[in-house]
Amino acid sequence: MVIFKLPLKAPNALIRSDLQEQLRVKCLAQGHIVLFYFKETMCCDCCLLGRAAREHGLTCDHSLSLGYQCGLVSRACCDDGAPDVETRNSLESQEHESFIFCLFIMCTGLAKCAQECVGNSTCACFKGYKLKPDGKNCEDINECLLGASNCRGGEHCINTVGSFRCQREVSCGTGYELMDSNNCKDIDECESGTHNCSPDFECQNTQGSFRCLPKNQCGDGYIQDAMGSCIDINECLAQTEPCRPGQLCMNTMGSFTCQRNSINCGRGYHLNDGGNRCVDIDECKGPDGACAGHGCINLVGSFRCECKTGFIFNSISRVCEDINECRHYPGRLCAHKCENVLGSYKCSCTQGFKLASDGRNCDDLNECESSPCSQECANVYGSYQCYCRRGYQLSDIDGINCEDIDECALPTGGHICSYRCNNTPGSFYCTCPATGYTLAPNGRSCQDVDECVTGTHTCSVTESCFNVQGGFRCLSFECPPNYRQAGEMVERSDTIRCVKSCQPNDIGCVLDPVHSISHTVISLPTFREFTKPEEIVFLRTMSPAHSSPQLSSDIVFDILEGNVQNSFDIVKRQEHGMIVGVVRQVKPLIGSLNMVLKLAMNYVTSGVVSHRNIVNVHIFVSEFWF
Repeated sequence: MVIFKLPLKAPNALIRSDLQEQLRVKCLAQGHIVLFYFKETMCCDCCLLGRAAREHGLTCDHSLSLGYQCGLVSRACCDDGAPDVETRNSLESQEHESFIFCLFIMCTGLAKCAQECVGNSTCACFKGYKLKPDGKNCEDINECLLGASNCRGGEHCINTVGSFRCQREVSCGTGYELMDSNNCKDIDECESGTHNCSPDFECQNTQGSFRCLPKNQCGDGYIQDAMGSCIDINECLAQTEPCRPGQLCMNTMGSFTCQRNSINCGRGYHLNDGGNRCVDIDECKGPDGACAGHGCINLVGSFRCECKTGFIFNSISRVCEDINECRHYPGRLCAHKCENVLGSYKCSCTQGFKLASDGRNCDDLNECESSPCSQECANVYGSYQCYCRRGYQLSDIDGINCEDIDECALPTGGHICSYRCNNTPGSFYCTCPATGYTLAPNGRSCQDVDECVTGTHTCSVTESCFNVQGGFRCLSFECPPNYRQAGEMVERSDTIRCVKSCQPNDIGCVLDPVHSISHTVISLPTFREFTKPEEIVFLRTMSPAHSSPQLSSDIVFDILEGNVQNSFDIVKRQEHGMIVGVVRQVKPLIGSLNMVLKLAMNYVTSGVVSHRNIVNVHIFVSEFWF
C-alpha cells in the first residue's frame, strides 16, 4: 500500500487533480492501493477511480468497495467518462467536511483486503475498525458499548463510523459557555458588556455571574442600597448587643444611642407602684368588668368570661358573642320562621297562622272571626275562602267582595222571564204586560187573563165575548138569510154555527150547496222564528176515511179568502177512521194582527160538489210570543 499525504488546500483544484492523477498512475503501475490524505481526512477521487477501472478493462459494475455515494460517481465516470453536474456539485461540497471517507480502491482489482494488506495474504483494518469473520472486510467498533471511550463524568459517549465523540449530558448553565474541548468556561460579563450595572456602579466578574460595586462610598452608619443611595444602618438590629446589659438600644440616623431599659410588662400585667416588677391585672374589677355584664373569672395574667345563655366566649377577641340559634339549629327551633335576637331567638308564623302557647309551633288562624269577607267566609288551614250568597258572585279583583249577578244579562237571561226580567241586588223578578196577563205561580211565566170568564170584559149583551192572548174581543155574529143559528148562544163558546133553513118552494136555497156557515175564534202568539208548521184548526167530518168505491165520493178542503202572504195551508188527514182537514200556519206572523180565514169543506160525489160547509176562522195574533 502506498499512502500520499497532500495538503488540504492545494493551489487550485486542477493542480490537485493532476497531482492525484500522476500519483494514481504511478501507484497502479506498482499494483498498490492509492490513499490520498488531506490533513486528517483520507480521500480519493471517485471519478478518477471509475475512469481507471474503464481503462484497465474492468466492468463499470465492478465492486471497488467505495460506498454508496462514491460508487455512484465512479460508475457514472466509468460509463460516461465524467460525472453529471449534480453529482459533481455534491462531491465538491463533501470535500470540505472533516472526517469524511471517499473510501479507496484495490489497485490490483483483486480486492483481497477491504482496508490494509499485511504481507501478501493477511488483511488488517484501520483504527476504529475490526476485521469481520470473512478475513477481508472491516466493520466499525462501537467504543461506547465496549467502554473504550475516554469520556469523563457528566459526558455521554456517541459512536461514529471509525471513532466516537463525547457530549456533555448537562448544559453549562447561566454564566458559562461550552468550549470546543467540551468544557465549560466562565463568561466574563464585565468584559463582554452583558452586565446591567448602572453608571454609579462598577462591574466585578465572578464565577458564573458578576457583581455591581458602588463607586461612591457612604459614611459611617450608612450603607448603599441597590440604587446607589446611602441609607441608615439600624445598628440595633445589625449588631449583637450593641448596648450594655440593662440598656435599651435606640437607632438614630447614622448611629444609635443606649438608654436605661425600663420594665415592659406583658399583656395581663402592669408595673407595680415601685416600678420594679410586673403584677397581675384583675380584669374583672369595675362596673362591667372585661366581660361586659357576663360572668368574669380572673386568672394570672388573663381572665375568662362565663357567658350567659345564648352567648359563647370567643377565645380570640375574648368577648362573649351572641349565638345565632336560627343558623346553628335550622328547622329545629321554630315550626315556621326563626328570627335571631341578642342572646336568644324568636319564632313567628307565616300568614294564616298564629304562634302557639309554647312559642315555637304555629296554630291555624281563623281569619273568619275578623269578618274579612263581605258576605260568607269559610276558614281553611292556613287561610280562608270567601263565598257569596245566591244571586252574587265573588269579585275577580280582590276575591273578598261579592258582586250582584245580573241574571237578566246572562246568556240565558232572555228565557228566565216570559215577558220582562228586572234585576235586583242578589236576585231578579219578572213582570208581565200591564193588561191581559198575570204572573204565574212560578214567578216567571205570564198567564193570559180570560176576561170573558172573570167578567172583566166590556162586551154588550148583543155581543159575544171571545178571549184572546192578552185581551178579549167582542164580536156579534148574525146568520145570513135562509140560515139559522144552531143551538143556543153560549157566552163561553168560541164557535157559532149557522145551518141552512130554506123557505118552502125556495128552489134557489135548496140548490145552494152551502149547508152551514160557522164562525170560530183563535188567538195566536207572535212567531218570529218558524222551524216547522204549526197546526191551529181541525175540520172534522162525519165521513169515513174509506168510503165505498161505487159512490166515488171525496172531501176537498180549500182556503177561499184571508190567506195573508200564504201564511196558512190546509191538509187532509185520517184520524180514528175519519177524514180531518188540518189548517197549519207555515210562516211567522208578527202581531198584533187580525184576520179572517175563510175555509171550505166540499163534499164531492162523482166529481160534483154535493154540498159545502163554510168555516170563518177569526184569527187574532198577539204582539207577544207567549
